[in-house]
Amino acid sequence: MRKMVPWLISILLAITLIAIVVIILLNTMFDDSSKEAKSSEPVKIEVLSADKRVEVTSELKDIKRNLLDNDYIVIASFAFQLDSKKSKEAFEKVKDIQIRPIINRVIADMTADQLNGSKGQDMLASKLLNLINQELPEDQKLVKVDITNFLMSQI
Repeated sequence: MRKMVPWLISILLAITLIAIVVIILLNTMFDDSSKEAKSSEPVKIEVLSADKRVEVTSELKDIKRNLLDNDYIVIASFAFQLDSKKSKEAFEKVKDIQIRPIINRVIADMTADQLNGSKGQDMLASKLLNLINQELPEDQKLVKVDITNFLMSQI
């Protein structure tokens, strides 16, 4: 029995080390938040005057969409602040054919619980910011997404 104790301890240590390595590898391979942070660079928000803000802000009004649980409907309006007046002009041309479908897909995948409160609306705005920035050309950047009107009602 005494001759087996060192072997048992060695085997238990080996199994423990292998398990720790597997857990660390799985966490690094399947960690989506680190991939998103690396893929999108931080966007600086500068304080603008009212006139300058109007020049670079585009509005998309009255988007109506059912949520994932078909018992609820959302009616929302958004304000998109871009990095320049040139970007806003290009954004205006494609907002109904490129931006509206993105918003519809995002809202369609959400539930009423996910959209409740300011945290839910902040999550929606940040998700839209990331997805829309991926679709815009390199010389255009969406700086901020604001929800200007939001109504969620049970059908």
